Amino acid sequence: MKDLALPPSHQSRIRQSFCRSLRTYHHGAEVQAEIAADLAADLDAVQVKATHFETVFEFGCGTGHLTRALCARYSFETLLLNDLVPDCAQHVSDVEARFLPGPVESLTLPKDLSLIASASTIQWVTALPELLDHLARKLAPDGWLALSGFGSRQFQELATLGSTAGAPSYADAADLAAMLPEKMEIVSLIQSPKTLWFDTTTALLRHLRATGVNGQASSNWTRKSLSAFDAAYRERFEQDGRVRLTYDPVRLVARKRG
Repeated sequence: MKDLALPPSHQSRIRQSFCRSLRTYHHGAEVQAEIAADLAADLDAVQVKATHFETVFEFGCGTGHLTRALCARYSFETLLLNDLVPDCAQHVSDVEARFLPGPVESLTLPKDLSLIASASTIQWVTALPELLDHLARKLAPDGWLALSGFGSRQFQELATLGSTAGAPSYADAADLAAMLPEKMEIVSLIQSPKTLWFDTTTALLRHLRATGVNGQASSNWTRKSLSAFDAAYRERFEQDGRVRLTYDPVRLVARKRG
Protein backbone atom coordinates (compact mmCIF):
# COMPACT_ATOMS: atom_id res chain seq x y z
CA MET A 1 0.00 0.00 0.00
CA LYS A 2 1.39 3.40 -0.94
CA ASP A 3 1.89 5.96 1.83
CA LEU A 4 -1.42 7.79 2.15
CA ALA A 5 -0.65 9.47 5.44
CA LEU A 6 -0.91 13.16 6.24
CA PRO A 7 2.01 15.27 5.01
CA PRO A 8 4.96 15.13 7.45
CA SER A 9 4.35 18.69 8.68
CA HIS A 10 0.74 17.88 9.57
CA GLN A 11 1.73 14.57 11.13
CA SER A 12 4.28 16.38 13.24
CA ARG A 13 1.77 18.94 14.46
CA ILE A 14 -0.80 16.30 15.36
CA ARG A 15 1.82 14.12 17.03
CA GLN A 16 3.06 17.07 19.07
CA SER A 17 -0.47 18.02 20.08
CA PHE A 18 -1.29 14.53 21.34
CA CYS A 19 2.13 14.14 22.95
CA ARG A 20 1.49 17.35 24.86
CA SER A 21 -1.89 16.09 26.02
CA LEU A 22 -0.94 12.53 26.98
CA ARG A 23 -0.72 13.29 30.67
CA THR A 24 -4.23 14.78 30.72
CA TYR A 25 -5.91 12.93 27.85
CA HIS A 26 -7.17 9.79 29.57
CA HIS A 27 -9.25 11.60 32.18
CA GLY A 28 -10.05 14.68 30.08
CA ALA A 29 -11.34 12.80 27.05
CA GLU A 30 -14.71 11.90 28.52
CA VAL A 31 -16.47 11.91 25.16
CA GLN A 32 -13.83 9.68 23.58
CA ALA A 33 -14.06 7.26 26.50
CA GLU A 34 -17.82 7.08 26.09
CA ILE A 35 -17.50 6.54 22.34
CA ALA A 36 -15.00 3.71 22.89
CA ALA A 37 -17.32 2.01 25.37
CA ASP A 38 -20.27 2.42 22.98
CA LEU A 39 -18.27 1.01 20.05
CA ALA A 40 -17.24 -2.06 22.05
CA ALA A 41 -20.88 -2.51 23.08
CA ASP A 42 -22.00 -2.19 19.44
CA LEU A 43 -19.62 -4.98 18.47
CA ASP A 44 -20.68 -7.10 21.41
CA ALA A 45 -24.34 -6.70 20.47
CA VAL A 46 -23.88 -8.06 16.95
CA GLN A 47 -20.86 -10.35 17.34
CA VAL A 48 -22.56 -13.03 19.42
CA LYS A 49 -20.85 -16.22 18.31
CA ALA A 50 -17.61 -16.01 20.29
CA THR A 51 -15.77 -14.28 23.10
CA HIS A 52 -12.37 -14.88 21.52
CA PHE A 53 -10.61 -13.36 18.51
CA GLU A 54 -7.48 -14.82 16.94
CA THR A 55 -5.55 -11.81 15.65
CA VAL A 56 -6.71 -8.27 16.45
CA PHE A 57 -5.35 -4.94 15.27
CA GLU A 58 -6.32 -1.67 16.94
CA PHE A 59 -4.97 1.57 15.51
CA GLY A 60 -4.98 4.96 17.20
CA CYS A 61 -5.13 3.23 20.58
CA GLY A 62 -4.11 6.36 22.50
CA THR A 63 -4.24 5.76 26.23
CA GLY A 64 -6.33 2.62 25.88
CA HIS A 65 -10.01 3.53 26.17
CA LEU A 66 -11.09 1.12 23.43
CA THR A 67 -8.30 -1.36 24.21
CA ARG A 68 -9.60 -1.92 27.73
CA ALA A 69 -13.24 -1.94 26.64
CA LEU A 70 -12.44 -4.75 24.20
CA CYS A 71 -10.26 -6.63 26.70
CA ALA A 72 -13.15 -6.57 29.16
CA ARG A 73 -15.31 -8.45 26.66
CA TYR A 74 -12.94 -10.62 24.62
CA SER A 75 -9.74 -12.63 24.75
CA PHE A 76 -7.17 -12.54 21.96
CA GLU A 77 -4.57 -14.91 20.62
CA THR A 78 -2.59 -11.93 19.28
CA LEU A 79 -3.25 -8.25 19.91
CA LEU A 80 -1.49 -5.57 17.85
CA LEU A 81 -1.77 -1.98 19.05
CA ASN A 82 -0.80 1.12 17.11
CA ASP A 83 -0.63 4.86 17.58
CA LEU A 84 1.01 7.77 15.80
CA VAL A 85 2.50 8.77 19.17
CA PRO A 86 5.15 6.23 20.30
CA ASP A 87 4.76 7.26 23.95
CA CYS A 88 1.26 5.77 23.95
CA ALA A 89 2.95 2.39 24.38
CA GLN A 90 3.57 3.11 28.06
CA HIS A 91 -0.13 3.86 28.61
CA VAL A 92 -1.14 0.38 27.42
CA SER A 93 1.84 -1.46 28.86
CA ASP A 94 -0.45 -3.37 31.23
CA VAL A 95 -2.07 -5.05 28.21
CA GLU A 96 -0.44 -8.11 26.64
CA ALA A 97 0.11 -6.79 23.14
CA ARG A 98 2.68 -5.83 20.52
CA PHE A 99 2.89 -2.08 19.94
CA LEU A 100 3.46 -0.71 16.42
CA PRO A 101 4.19 3.05 16.36
CA GLY A 102 3.62 5.34 13.40
CA PRO A 103 0.91 6.30 10.89
CA VAL A 104 -1.53 3.45 10.34
CA GLU A 105 -1.41 4.10 6.59
CA SER A 106 2.27 3.17 6.47
CA LEU A 107 2.21 0.01 8.58
CA THR A 108 2.83 -3.46 7.22
CA LEU A 109 -0.03 -5.57 8.56
CA PRO A 110 -0.51 -9.33 8.62
CA LYS A 111 -3.26 -10.98 6.60
CA ASP A 112 -6.37 -12.68 7.91
CA LEU A 113 -7.00 -10.38 10.87
CA SER A 114 -10.13 -11.38 12.74
CA LEU A 115 -10.88 -7.87 14.06
CA ILE A 116 -9.69 -4.39 13.16
CA ALA A 117 -10.84 -1.68 15.56
CA SER A 118 -10.28 2.00 16.17
CA ALA A 119 -12.08 4.70 18.13
CA SER A 120 -11.98 8.43 17.37
CA THR A 121 -9.08 8.15 14.92
CA ILE A 122 -10.20 7.83 11.30
CA GLN A 123 -10.98 11.56 11.03
CA TRP A 124 -7.20 12.16 10.91
CA VAL A 125 -6.74 9.99 7.79
CA THR A 126 -6.58 12.01 4.57
CA ALA A 127 -7.25 9.12 2.17
CA LEU A 128 -9.94 7.35 4.16
CA PRO A 129 -11.56 5.29 1.34
CA GLU A 130 -8.15 3.90 0.39
CA LEU A 131 -7.38 3.02 4.00
CA LEU A 132 -10.74 1.29 4.43
CA ASP A 133 -10.09 -0.76 1.30
CA HIS A 134 -6.63 -1.69 2.58
CA LEU A 135 -8.01 -2.72 5.98
CA ALA A 136 -10.78 -4.78 4.38
CA ARG A 137 -8.20 -6.70 2.37
CA LYS A 138 -6.32 -7.50 5.57
CA LEU A 139 -9.39 -8.99 7.25
CA ALA A 140 -10.04 -12.70 7.20
CA PRO A 141 -13.32 -13.88 5.66
CA ASP A 142 -16.08 -13.13 8.20
CA GLY A 143 -13.65 -10.78 9.99
CA TRP A 144 -14.95 -7.71 11.80
CA LEU A 145 -14.33 -3.98 11.41
CA ALA A 146 -15.30 -1.69 14.31
CA LEU A 147 -14.49 1.98 13.81
CA SER A 148 -15.56 5.40 14.96
CA GLY A 149 -14.82 8.87 13.66
CA PHE A 150 -16.67 12.17 13.60
CA GLY A 151 -19.26 13.69 11.30
CA SER A 152 -19.67 17.09 9.67
CA ARG A 153 -21.09 18.73 12.79
CA GLN A 154 -17.92 18.06 14.78
CA PHE A 155 -16.89 21.29 16.53
CA GLN A 156 -19.42 23.16 14.39
CA GLU A 157 -19.17 26.15 16.71
CA LEU A 158 -15.46 26.56 16.05
CA ALA A 159 -15.99 26.13 12.30
CA THR A 160 -18.71 28.79 12.35
CA LEU A 161 -16.21 31.22 13.85
CA GLY A 162 -13.76 30.51 11.04
CA SER A 163 -11.52 27.81 12.50
CA THR A 164 -9.85 25.63 9.88
CA ALA A 165 -8.05 23.46 12.41
CA GLY A 166 -10.40 20.50 12.26
CA ALA A 167 -9.43 17.01 11.15
CA PRO A 168 -9.27 16.35 7.39
CA SER A 169 -11.81 13.49 7.17
CA TYR A 170 -14.99 14.27 9.04
CA ALA A 171 -17.54 11.85 7.55
CA ASP A 172 -21.22 11.48 8.30
CA ALA A 173 -22.77 8.01 8.57
CA ALA A 174 -23.89 8.01 4.92
CA ASP A 175 -20.44 9.16 3.78
CA LEU A 176 -18.72 6.41 5.74
CA ALA A 177 -21.10 3.80 4.38
CA ALA A 178 -20.37 4.94 0.82
CA MET A 179 -16.61 4.60 1.39
CA LEU A 180 -16.76 0.96 2.47
CA PRO A 181 -15.64 -1.65 -0.06
CA GLU A 182 -18.43 -3.85 -1.42
CA LYS A 183 -16.95 -6.86 0.36
CA MET A 184 -17.88 -5.27 3.70
CA GLU A 185 -21.41 -5.67 5.07
CA ILE A 186 -22.59 -2.97 7.48
CA VAL A 187 -24.06 -4.49 10.63
CA SER A 188 -24.35 -1.35 12.77
CA LEU A 189 -23.98 2.34 11.85
CA ILE A 190 -24.86 5.06 14.36
CA GLN A 191 -24.38 8.82 14.32
CA SER A 192 -25.19 10.44 17.63
CA PRO A 193 -24.08 14.05 18.32
CA LYS A 194 -23.13 14.97 21.87
CA THR A 195 -23.01 18.44 23.41
CA LEU A 196 -20.58 19.48 26.14
CA TRP A 197 -21.21 22.63 28.18
CA PHE A 198 -18.56 24.84 29.75
CA ASP A 199 -18.78 27.69 32.22
CA THR A 200 -16.25 29.75 30.26
CA THR A 201 -14.59 29.77 26.86
CA THR A 202 -11.30 29.42 28.72
CA ALA A 203 -12.52 26.10 30.14
CA LEU A 204 -13.55 25.04 26.64
CA LEU A 205 -10.11 25.83 25.23
CA ARG A 206 -8.50 24.07 28.18
CA HIS A 207 -10.56 20.98 27.33
CA LEU A 208 -9.38 21.07 23.71
CA ARG A 209 -5.78 21.39 24.78
CA ALA A 210 -6.05 18.66 27.43
CA THR A 211 -7.35 16.16 24.87
CA GLY A 212 -5.35 17.24 21.81
CA VAL A 213 -8.47 16.90 19.65
CA ASN A 214 -7.89 20.16 17.80
CA GLY A 215 -4.47 18.94 16.77
CA GLN A 216 -3.97 21.22 13.78
CA ALA A 217 -4.91 24.42 15.64
CA SER A 218 -2.54 27.26 16.33
CA SER A 219 -1.87 27.85 20.02
CA ASN A 220 -0.52 31.39 19.59
CA TRP A 221 -3.20 33.15 21.60
CA THR A 222 -2.79 36.72 22.78
CA ARG A 223 -4.88 38.57 25.35
CA LYS A 224 -6.56 40.48 22.52
CA SER A 225 -7.33 37.38 20.44
CA LEU A 226 -8.65 35.50 23.47
CA SER A 227 -10.92 38.41 24.35
CA ALA A 228 -12.24 38.59 20.79
CA PHE A 229 -12.79 34.81 20.70
CA ASP A 230 -14.64 34.92 24.01
CA ALA A 231 -16.95 37.70 22.87
CA ALA A 232 -17.72 36.08 19.52
CA TYR A 233 -18.26 32.61 21.00
CA ARG A 234 -20.56 33.86 23.74
CA GLU A 235 -22.58 35.93 21.30
CA ARG A 236 -23.29 32.87 19.16
CA PHE A 237 -23.25 29.89 21.50
CA GLU A 238 -24.00 30.96 25.05
CA GLN A 239 -27.07 29.62 26.83
CA ASP A 240 -27.94 30.20 30.47
CA GLY A 241 -24.46 31.52 31.14
CA ARG A 242 -22.65 28.52 29.62
CA VAL A 243 -21.12 27.81 26.21
CA ARG A 244 -21.51 24.66 24.15
CA LEU A 245 -19.22 22.47 22.06
CA THR A 246 -20.58 19.81 19.72
CA TYR A 247 -19.05 16.39 19.19
CA ASP A 248 -20.49 14.34 16.32
CA PRO A 249 -19.38 10.70 16.71
CA VAL A 250 -20.11 8.12 14.03
CA ARG A 251 -19.77 4.44 14.97
CA LEU A 252 -19.52 1.62 12.44
CA VAL A 253 -19.45 -2.14 12.79
CA ALA A 254 -19.09 -4.12 9.57
CA ARG A 255 -18.28 -7.70 8.62
CA LYS A 256 -16.32 -9.01 5.67
CA ARG A 257 -18.35 -11.36 3.56
CA GLY A 258 -16.91 -14.85 3.62
